[in-house]
Amino acid sequence: MIRALRRSPAERDDGADPKAGAQAPPQKGRDAFFDNAKFLAIVLVVVGHSWESLRDHSRATAAAYMLLYAFHMPAFTIISGYFSRSFDFRPRQLQRLVSGVVVPYITFEVALNAFRAYNTSDPFEVSILDPWYLTWFLMSLFIWRLTAPLWRLMRFPLATAVLIAVVVGTTPTAGDEIALQRTAQYLPFFVLGLQLSEGHFLRLRTGRLRFAAVAVLAAGAAVAYWAVPRMNPDWFYRRDAAQDLGVPTWVGVLMILGMLACSLALSAAFLALVPARRTWFTALGTGTLYAYLLHGFLAKGAHWWDWYDSEWARSPVGIVSISLIAAVIAVALTTPPVRRVFTYVMEPRLDWLFRNRAPGASAPKAPTRPQGAAAG
Repeated sequence: MIRALRRSPAERDDGADPKAGAQAPPQKGRDAFFDNAKFLAIVLVVVGHSWESLRDHSRATAAAYMLLYAFHMPAFTIISGYFSRSFDFRPRQLQRLVSGVVVPYITFEVALNAFRAYNTSDPFEVSILDPWYLTWFLMSLFIWRLTAPLWRLMRFPLATAVLIAVVVGTTPTAGDEIALQRTAQYLPFFVLGLQLSEGHFLRLRTGRLRFAAVAVLAAGAAVAYWAVPRMNPDWFYRRDAAQDLGVPTWVGVLMILGMLACSLALSAAFLALVPARRTWFTALGTGTLYAYLLHGFLAKGAHWWDWYDSEWARSPVGIVSISLIAAVIAVALTTPPVRRVFTYVMEPRLDWLFRNRAPGASAPKAPTRPQGAAAG
């Protein structure tokens, strides 16, 4: 789904390696593995959205859709947590959090709602605290990143994050503000990413684990095919409380824990199969935020413009063709020409908004309390 989906300015810090914590070795440059992972994940996101209107006409498509939604955003969130390990409220980090997350969030929240109002009978309404459609990930990322230093201080951060996910996920009165359900239910993946080191990802890419990864994904596909007529796919969106999906609280607790385990296994399998070498698409991995946000207009427009209503679109040949077109669109939206056009809303320079401070300058000292002043 935080760079958010790419290595955004919000993930870079003042000379520190964004892939490591405070005790990391000197920066080695971009790691092709993570750019490859982000690129492949965003292609799956775009292709998955192209299947949304087709899954009711093909059980295989519905199973593939369910399988993708089980791991593509959890994998993004894990990577986002990993690249947030050095976030500690330094001035340049906060500036980049605003320019790389807050500004795109506000821009696309307004733009997507305006696009919806133009193409439907819905009134034009924007609630900055209630993200619509794709922008939830930026809202959640903003919250996750601000809390990253706190998670690093905790003794049991992952267990705490899982507890929060379960409590919020079984609280139907939690509300939709700040994408609370998704922010809480995806939180364990972000916190897990904060705990990971480069060595964990290296071990994932060993020969035996890659062989096991194929088996895990194959088993996931088989289970998804079996589950299509038996399970509500809304569980994979993580946007509703368990009671809203028609189950009692105790079932919701088990489902949330089971979904976390399932998504973690599938995410690990996906990451194990990502190539670590430079490929033709490695450089495109830096543009995944562009593809994530921009493809939303086509994904929603395709529904409103009835592109999926023909018999051809619902045929096996049509589904394969639409999937390939979606993949091509995802690739195109990560290319340098697209990034040059939209860089002013994705990565705006906001030097005018912040005070200039010399490199390494310390924060202003608090005024000295006069003698005899009241405490507190």
